[in-house]
Amino acid sequence: MTIHNAITELVGNTPLLRLNRFSERFNLDVDLLAKLEYFNPNHSIKDRIALAMIEEAERTGKLKPGVTLVDTTSGNTGIGLAAIAAAKGYKFRVYLHDKLSDERFAILSAFGAEIIPFSHVPGFDKILENSDGDFVAAAKWLADNVIRKEPNIFFTYQLENPANPLAHYRNTGPEIWQQTGGQVDIVIASVGTGGTLSGAGKYLRQLNPDIKLIAVEPGVNSIPDRDNPEAKEITGVHAFSHVLPERVPLTLDRELFDEAIAIESWQAVQAAREVATTDGILIGESSGAVLFAARVVARRPENKGKRIVTILADSGLTYLSTGLFDSTLSVEQIKIDALRKSRVSA
Repeated sequence: MTIHNAITELVGNTPLLRLNRFSERFNLDVDLLAKLEYFNPNHSIKDRIALAMIEEAERTGKLKPGVTLVDTTSGNTGIGLAAIAAAKGYKFRVYLHDKLSDERFAILSAFGAEIIPFSHVPGFDKILENSDGDFVAAAKWLADNVIRKEPNIFFTYQLENPANPLAHYRNTGPEIWQQTGGQVDIVIASVGTGGTLSGAGKYLRQLNPDIKLIAVEPGVNSIPDRDNPEAKEITGVHAFSHVLPERVPLTLDRELFDEAIAIESWQAVQAAREVATTDGILIGESSGAVLFAARVVARRPENKGKRIVTILADSGLTYLSTGLFDSTLSVEQIKIDALRKSRVSA
């Protein structure tokens, strides 16, 4: 009998699932595997980096009793930090986008987090507008002009914290290697901070330099900017391949990736809905984007018979209020609505 003493002991060691029926539905002649990160205690891969950043700060003496944790987030990192902060007795303050799902706000509140929407920060809307809606650039402004001036805090800052990719180098990568017996040809993951694929990919490449690493970023119709402010984003997924170096998170090693595949929001919705009905797993938007990309990669003749590992970052449970699984709204209608708001046609 195993009894755990803290939620921190439950982070990681997530299962790897073969997506048999999804592969059959789309006639994919590959061995398609899914690393189900929603098996982490707070239902996302971000539990890994939340724990790593907090424990590294404790180890180095930067985080002590009475110090408040602070970060900016698109949702899942904040939830992981809030839960682990609560379990360790720390206060947690989170700055986050107003457009996140109702579930995310409710979960953060349940863990006792102090929630500050971006719209409540004086001048932030203008900064977001001037940065063409780029979350990374806007978050850096927030870090330099607001957060770092606050007293008695530890700013985990996932966009620059080396503990972020290191968590995946030390844990996610080794888990994939062990679970596959080292038999893996391609790894696909979405890019937010970039820590997942940068860290896990670095570890796997050291053991097998031939492993292909494919990053998923949003398509042009799914990137809000000043000309296209109403574009439907893929939550937690950010463009990186064609942005200025200063807008790339320090946690992202884009030189490591073999390819970046751009996926639109409606394609992410389609794949998330499909795998729910084929294999009984409920995944979030970014994971849907990864699975759609996996379909693209699997259909390439050179990949016939290969093993593809997809890293599915979170659960669909925190997206129920967004319409992700709303059967009354077809994927085609979602696409039409998105393109109507966009300056680019598909």
